[in-house]
Order: sequence, then structure tokens, then C-alpha cells
Amino acid sequence: MITGDGVPGPHGDNGVRRPHGRRGSSRLKKLVITLVVLVALLVAADFGVAAAAEYQVAQKMRTQLKLTDDPSVRINGFPFITQALAGDYEDVQISASGVPVRDQLRDLEIQAHLHHVRIGLSDLLGGNTRNATVDDLEGSVTIKASDIARLASNSEIPITDLTIDPDTRKPEDGGPTGKPDPRVAPVKLTGNTTVAGKKIKITAYGTVTLLDTTVQIAAGKVAIDDQTLPGLNQLLSLAARAFSIDIKPGELPFTVTPTEVRVDSGSVTVKGRASNVRLNGATTGG
Repeated sequence: MITGDGVPGPHGDNGVRRPHGRRGSSRLKKLVITLVVLVALLVAADFGVAAAAEYQVAQKMRTQLKLTDDPSVRINGFPFITQALAGDYEDVQISASGVPVRDQLRDLEIQAHLHHVRIGLSDLLGGNTRNATVDDLEGSVTIKASDIARLASNSEIPITDLTIDPDTRKPEDGGPTGKPDPRVAPVKLTGNTTVAGKKIKITAYGTVTLLDTTVQIAAGKVAIDDQTLPGLNQLLSLAARAFSIDIKPGELPFTVTPTEVRVDSGSVTVKGRASNVRLNGATTGG
């Protein structure tokens, strides 16, 4: 409003009180801050309950898998509390590294991926997982090249610097042929040994086969980088035996039946699946 002398009136040009606008803005800012703080507290509480649940699962799995330390447990999905109230945890991941098996293996990696773990929140937080069931799960055990090298070094010729990789050769170059079998994986092994004071490199192509719970590495074609060595044929035979190894990595988590073997750079992994199982390893009969 404009007064007769051309000076703006007390309400300004549009008749809105400016002080009132500033007070409204201040109230809005306080409301936003309050909401942010409330959401942060709810999120913190949600993560706190999830952490407590993960701890209880880790304790149970430590006993189940016979580990010396707690495995890593992650209950995925947010918010956690909605899963807890329903008693249905859609995606739980468990992992443990550096797991020894007898005197043969020292550095196994164990993974378990559980889908729809069904247990009440009170039982879970109380550590009572006796009646917990899992709709579907995948388990795996990974054997590192360091463990395979240790087994190879116990052969008739010492093998050092062992590496393991999938055999990616094409069939026309001597690579694998035929229909792929999930229980058989082509493999390439390389290592060094010393003959008459000379370091030589050995390369072996073969297969990794899953036989029940045993991983069998069998060398087929073996080559040595120095073809002038005396007793070459005998050395090739010894090298083939050195790279032919039976490994018993133990049972998969939750007594999952192994169904697949895979070769990666630096490791061999045994995998399996199961449905309708209890956390104690028994089937539910579903």
C-alpha cells in the first residue's frame, strides 16, 4: 500500500508483513531439522538392532562352521525392523576367511548366501536359532593357490611359485572340448622347480573334477620350458604327478551337497545349493 505522500505503508507493496514471513521460514527450518534428527535416530536404532542380530548369527555360525573367530555376517535390506517384525530376513550373507582344515589346508574361504531366513526377532536376539529355517541357500568353499602349492610341494619334485588359472585355450589350440560339465573345470597350472641347479618352468593343462566332497586335480598335457634337459620324459612324468592332487576341503556350510566346481585366477571354488534347511544343517522336509 502507498500512502498519499508516496511512502510505502506498513504492509509493504503487497500488503504482506515481512516479519511474519521471517517467522514462518524459521518455523519451517526448525521442523525440517526436527525431522532430520528423528530420521537419523530411527536409522541409528534400526542399524543397532540389525547389528545385534548379526552378532547372534555370527555366534551361531562360529559354532556351526567350527571356526576359531566370528565370521562376517550381513543382513541386507532396509529398514531392518520391518523384516524383523515379519520374521523373514530376505538376504543374509555369511563369510569367513583363513579357515584351516586338518593339516592339509590353512586358508579356505567359506561363503554362504541365505535367502528368506525365518525366525522371530526375540529368538534371534536371544540366540535361540534352533527353529530357524532357510528357504534357499548357496554355499561355497574356495581353495587358494597357496594351499594347492603346499600340497604340490610334497611331491617327488619340489614345486614353487605355483599359479592356477582357468584353461581359456580354444579347442583348435588344445583347449577343452565337448559339453560343459558343472562338476569338471579346465585348469592351467604353472610352477617352477630346480633340476641340476637350474631353475625351470613347468606348465600343465588338465581338469579339476568334483568327486563327492573331494576336489581332484589331474594334469594332462605337461610342458617344460627347457627341452634340452637330460631325462626329459621322466621329468615330465614327475611333473604330471606333482600337479595331480586330491584335496578334501571338508563339508560345505549347512551340509550343502557340492554340485559345481569353478577355477578362477588364483583359486578353485566348490559350490552347492539347498532348499528348506535349518540353521543347524538339517533339512525341514519341505
